[in-house]
Amino acid sequence: MDILSVLGLVMGLFAVVGGAIAKGAGVGGLINPAAFIIVIIGTFAAAFVHNKPAVFFRAFKMLPWAYKPPKIDAKATIEKIVGWSQVARKEGLLGLETISEQEPDEFAKKGLQLLVDGTEPEAIRSILEVDVSVKEHFDNQAAKVFESLGVYAPTLGIIGAVMGLMAVMQNLADPSKLGSGIAAAFVATIYGIGSANLFFLPVSNKLKNTVHAMTAYREMIIEGIISIAEGENPRIIETKLQGYLH
Repeated sequence: MDILSVLGLVMGLFAVVGGAIAKGAGVGGLINPAAFIIVIIGTFAAAFVHNKPAVFFRAFKMLPWAYKPPKIDAKATIEKIVGWSQVARKEGLLGLETISEQEPDEFAKKGLQLLVDGTEPEAIRSILEVDVSVKEHFDNQAAKVFESLGVYAPTLGIIGAVMGLMAVMQNLADPSKLGSGIAAAFVATIYGIGSANLFFLPVSNKLKNTVHAMTAYREMIIEGIISIAEGENPRIIETKLQGYLH
């Protein structure tokens, strides 16, 4: 669990709700169905047009990563790779066949299978780097879905505020409706700017960081597998891969 993400979300909600109460607006002042329809639904409508379906659905499949990122134990993986290299030195690359069948990580499993098949090191690197590059690009595009939501939300908030003020202008003859009407108009701005800066944009950046970490992790696996293919000493492999821990 990413404590900072959870804490940030809670503190953000507290800042908005607590601020509204402290300013005398109350929680009820933040509730406005019309503003919600204009800003939130309008923002998602814009995102639908902006993104391809596969990318959009991938984004929400990745959303839990902002609060519970995939577990990456690089240190344990380095130990595992060093173990593979020791097996390869003693039994040859074919000795890794049983290990590859039992490996739970699909990416590492693919690399091991290439080793067992006797694939040349440069070919292994090329094949695995294509996988990493395509995966990274797709996941980054998905993370940018929340970035696009963060861009559109404030604009829709302004549109909601303008539409609210238009409604107020139509009731100038009734001064009793002016105060509440203007307040309701600006709730749309709060929805737009608040959702963008307290949720959409932070989530986008957190997902991009996670994607970057996962890419670095896979690059470490590639380096380890290539080192095994080239017959490097297990100690040299361990020393080389420890650089990824930083």
